Amino acid sequence: MSIAREQDVVAAGFAERVREEEERGMSPLAARSYPAKRKRAEDDCALRTPFQRDRDRIVHSKAFRRLTHKTQVFVAPRGDHYRTRLTHTLEVTTISRTVARALRLNEDLVEAIGLGHDLGHPPFGHIGEDVLDACLKERFGQDFNHYEHSLRIVEELERDGAGLNLTEQVRDGIARHSSRTPPPATLEGRIVRVIDRVAYINHDIDDAVRAGLLREQELPRDPIAVLGTTGSARIDALVHDMVEHSQLAGEIVQGPRAGPAMGELRDFMFERVYLGPAVRAEHAKIAAVLRRLFDHYAEHPKLLPPSPGADARGGDGELARRVTDYLAGMTDRYCIREYTELQVPRAFAR
Repeated sequence: MSIAREQDVVAAGFAERVREEEERGMSPLAARSYPAKRKRAEDDCALRTPFQRDRDRIVHSKAFRRLTHKTQVFVAPRGDHYRTRLTHTLEVTTISRTVARALRLNEDLVEAIGLGHDLGHPPFGHIGEDVLDACLKERFGQDFNHYEHSLRIVEELERDGAGLNLTEQVRDGIARHSSRTPPPATLEGRIVRVIDRVAYINHDIDDAVRAGLLREQELPRDPIAVLGTTGSARIDALVHDMVEHSQLAGEIVQGPRAGPAMGELRDFMFERVYLGPAVRAEHAKIAAVLRRLFDHYAEHPKLLPPSPGADARGGDGELARRVTDYLAGMTDRYCIREYTELQVPRAFAR
């Protein structure tokens, strides 16, 4: 008897045991792990729920690995302790799991959505997203949104065009995690949508103080009085507030004090950091890099690698897709290297 056959006794009862445990322990409002709703039907894994399987597919994807070299806020920071897009993703996921467990919702679903929500971010964070969106509008009359590109990655780009074939609930949570979209269909997706903001506001404050762009004494008094004087205290307060008010509401909500306080902190960060003079100075440099690469590849499409779902002989729409796929997939350092090779004579680039 093979090793696999020896383990069949445990595997045979796994799905049924999970179903029973979810009925006993989960909220009636929680998403159930079974049956899996995928675009392409496939057999379930014998030792993982469908959402756990989605999580693993995301973690093993190339797009996920590239997040470690993509900017959160600070471009190529000179220090080892600044957040990257990957560390942001992990913070969102762990905080979201805490909320899901407290509300007896599906932790596996929350984890998969959290890990996949930012796969579509281009290099250089939100600055890169703004520049790529502007380039597409000007040349092709199209838009770029990282949440839409995250969905394209998991549906069409990964696995050489086959996609990851994730469950419907995970794809929905990824596609609608931004406040610019309608709310996700599941409470689990709505947790990630709010916690994404909770995480980035507080860890961006921490990074801005570390970079010398802010002093803690400059933070607005009223929201600090409500939420706390440290990042960990504020996250803890926001999590407790969300759990308590969501339990009462049967929906993912924030309380009447915590929600506005977080919004005020976000407005402050946009004024002082995200759109502040230091970041604006970097914006002009990044825009020059991305625009040069965008124009170069739009004018020389034969230099682009194949893009799943895009016909190399197609019109402007297909060309826009191929350029977008290539540029959005770049890490910060790869983008800079491509620009350097294009702009700087090899003799001077050494």
